[in-house]
Amino acid sequence: MSKKWKSLLLGGIAGIVNGLLGSGGGTILVPFMERSLKVEEHEAHATAIAVILPLCVISSFFYIGKGAMDWSVFWWVAAGGVVGGLAGAKWLTKVSDRWLHIIFGGFMVISAVRMIL
Repeated sequence: MSKKWKSLLLGGIAGIVNGLLGSGGGTILVPFMERSLKVEEHEAHATAIAVILPLCVISSFFYIGKGAMDWSVFWWVAAGGVVGGLAGAKWLTKVSDRWLHIIFGGFMVISAVRMIL
């Protein structure tokens, strides 16, 4: 399968997971881009961050239309997310591939355990 078709399939899967579960960017995109598309680790993280924006915008339009958003929570979380996003983007360039992999894997394990329990 060509890189283009793998990328389209990956985007479709990430979009479904994002719309259904509210995640999909890092959890699906990063590992798949690294292993199947041979994207370097830092580039995979940066690309996933960029891909998350249109996924979230499209999914949020559906939920806004259904009246399923808590706007009082949204504004505060969005404000914190902007500050955190700026910090994370700056740190991404300073963290080695090894530590980026360890940190990402650690968050994945913690998330999995919390979801199971």
